Amino acid sequence: MNLSKVKIKGFRNFKNITVNVNPKTLVIGANDIGKTNLIWAIRLLLDRSLNDYQIEPKDSDFYAFEETNSFSIKLFFENVVEDCVVSKLKGRISNDDKLVLAYEAFRDQSSGVKSFELYAGQSNDKLEEIEDRFYRKVLNLRYISSRRDFHSFINREKRNLFEVAKDNRSEDELKKDEELYSEIKGDLESIDTKIPKLNFISDATVAINEELKKLSLHHTKEKVVFDTSTSNIDSFINNVSIASNNNDENVVIGGDGRLNQIYLALWASKNELSKENLKEVSIVCIEEPEAHLHPHQQRKLAEYLNSKILGQVILTSHSPQIACEYNPNSIVRLYSKDKQTNVASNGCSKIIDDAFEDFGYRLSIIPAEAFFSDVVLLIEGPSEDLFYKTLSKQIGIDLDKLNISVLMVDGIGFSTYVQILNALEIDWVLRTDNDIIKIPRNDEYRFAGVQRCISLYKMYFNSDDETEEILKENEALLKGFEAQSPPEENVKGSEKIIADLEAYNMFISSVDLENDIFNSELKQDLIDYFVDLESHEIIPAMQKRKASFMYSFLKSRKEKLGILKDKDIAKPLVACQEIALKKIYGTN
Repeated sequence: MNLSKVKIKGFRNFKNITVNVNPKTLVIGANDIGKTNLIWAIRLLLDRSLNDYQIEPKDSDFYAFEETNSFSIKLFFENVVEDCVVSKLKGRISNDDKLVLAYEAFRDQSSGVKSFELYAGQSNDKLEEIEDRFYRKVLNLRYISSRRDFHSFINREKRNLFEVAKDNRSEDELKKDEELYSEIKGDLESIDTKIPKLNFISDATVAINEELKKLSLHHTKEKVVFDTSTSNIDSFINNVSIASNNNDENVVIGGDGRLNQIYLALWASKNELSKENLKEVSIVCIEEPEAHLHPHQQRKLAEYLNSKILGQVILTSHSPQIACEYNPNSIVRLYSKDKQTNVASNGCSKIIDDAFEDFGYRLSIIPAEAFFSDVVLLIEGPSEDLFYKTLSKQIGIDLDKLNISVLMVDGIGFSTYVQILNALEIDWVLRTDNDIIKIPRNDEYRFAGVQRCISLYKMYFNSDDETEEILKENEALLKGFEAQSPPEENVKGSEKIIADLEAYNMFISSVDLENDIFNSELKQDLIDYFVDLESHEIIPAMQKRKASFMYSFLKSRKEKLGILKDKDIAKPLVACQEIALKKIYGTN
């Protein structure tokens, strides 16, 4: 079985959201956006470590941005076929193996008294009130906080692992263990009798009892001793510590990154041993599993948790390295809009077509950093990447501070990226070349760059009367001319469309980046840079070795780029800045 959907209404920073989740789900979003609140909502119904007092509604649980005196949390499960769950929730599971659990809270407006009710049923329309969370023994959530105390967690999970391993022993293994158990117990009893005979232990025992006699006569009748208690074999075994063995030498493990991995490995080991005798269904929820781990280990950990932990796993993370191990269809992105937290595409969903599989299951086609951005600038390739990142610094636009990513499509095409970003509700700005290319099997040419942006407009934007009129009058002029240098009428038609498309944050160069730079206020700097070339030879030289030229030119003359601040070439960055500032402050 698996949790398929969470519906929350009026809870904390969630006004009314639906979150679809997959068997392996990653929840991402900015700090304080509500990732922990989402997990807490699920925990209220499923986490058996929460007592009755902890699940009572607090004033801070009611929606923060409007007056409300109620909130609800509903969990929708599918494929509920496990015997342990079916028997415990008999009559509350539908014929098509579905189950709904609900938590509803109320606050009396006059008295402020708060209360809550629990429900279970076959569907949202067939919920019956239940007395308590009796089902948690067989259906629950195991939660690992981002603020985990590794040593206490490891000790607890170590004992749990021992108990599971005990239950899985064969008859022969059980017999051998009992024999060895008796032998160890005898050895420990012998140790208990010898330790008090150590001189420093004996002297210390005498000293403390002499001092106690000075305090009270009662201490003359009863002596204090140092009790080693090693003969309590169960206590002794449970106190076995985890250490690192290197060349037969045991060393105490101190690094939090290693402890983090050990703790999560203990979880996975226990799950692996439990799968043959399933007594409960547990959703594993881990906040920030990347804590204290370097990038390679973060990626490996995400793969490990997804493949080794039995059952459903929900992670929250700020790590691009973790995100790169997830198909975008399994990512839940939380974002802020109008003071409330929203969920892009209602969580896990089919956001792109099956052609995505051609690029592999990992996010190799789109750097995972972009998934954490507020705005993404889509550009053509490496030379644009170098130029716009350098230009942003020189004109005072701090990309990292504004949470803007620059992403090059590099031969894949803009549409795939736009589709993913739209589905995750990440704003984007586009800058592309004004390509003029030959129509196959024809002696005519077309404005391919302009047509590319028109296609994006038609696919992803609502129809606009003014834009539609401009296209009606000029779109036919974008193709059908015979020379690569189009007639003036065609050029003017394309320019009208280009100007209009800027309203949709799509910016088209006059020709390409190299021509734009050469025809800008940087022209003399380029002439000085290519000191041995004639003016007409400079652009071909720039185009021949695009990225290497751009790197070399910017390295020696990057401070000159500030002169472009108010020019057309900088418009894409300015548009990104305006979007980011509006998100933060609600204004430009």
